[in-house]
Amino acid sequence: MRLDRKTLAPPLRTANLLSARDLALAWSLMATLAVLAWVLVVAQARDMGIEPGTMGMGVPLFLLLWLIMMIAMMFPSVAPVALTWARSIGRRSTGMARASRLTQFVGGYLLAWTAFGLLAYGLLAVTGTLVADHPDAGRWIGASAFLLAGLHQFGPLKTACLLHCRSPMGTLVRYAGFKPWARDLRVGLHHGLYCVGCCWGLMIVLVPLGVMNVLAMAVLAGVIFTEKLWRLGPVFSVVVGAAFLALAVLSLFQSWPLPGLEEPATPMTETDMAR
Repeated sequence: MRLDRKTLAPPLRTANLLSARDLALAWSLMATLAVLAWVLVVAQARDMGIEPGTMGMGVPLFLLLWLIMMIAMMFPSVAPVALTWARSIGRRSTGMARASRLTQFVGGYLLAWTAFGLLAYGLLAVTGTLVADHPDAGRWIGASAFLLAGLHQFGPLKTACLLHCRSPMGTLVRYAGFKPWARDLRVGLHHGLYCVGCCWGLMIVLVPLGVMNVLAMAVLAGVIFTEKLWRLGPVFSVVVGAAFLALAVLSLFQSWPLPGLEEPATPMTETDMAR
């Protein structure tokens, strides 16, 4: 895939217009929310472990946990965009009005990931059933997930969405022309959809790696942060894609890349031990 240095420029060049103190405060706020979300995720993961499928969760509980996961994984990388839009809001509103508008922006962003969470739930439900009925299907499901994720890293959708996430100023300026009705909610939703388009491939590898695999989530969060904010993020994205393609091949012969597609071992009962 050809990478254009001009089009895939370092993220938020105009962020230089912001003071270092403003950036530090914004990143601190987003980081604090992310840390709190990580604490909740880790606590929940200890109780649930890593299993195929939805792990017995209904849709409401899954979506709640999914949103907490997205806050943990996505907020550090979305902080520059949130700050830029917050400064735009700050010029036009104050006090409770500003807080309300910022809440709408964040709500719209999370709404995009909620919609993807519904798709993720359906995918997990199907794969969980397949693995329960046909344990050998796990390797093919895992290989397919890694293959799709790897191909997405090289595809035009990834390139376009990563460009927006790295340099969204042009789009944010255009957002100012949106009609006032629910503008901030729609801006957050619009940007969230770009993030989904950029990162959906990274999220589907949680099917073979395990939705509650904290180590996998942490690594993916680091990948997302690096892709969006590092100067060589687009090149790094290609390297990650190559790694996923390698895992797709390994999954057909090795089980270690597929902890999320293996049924947990059933503890031996006294009857089994007597036998």
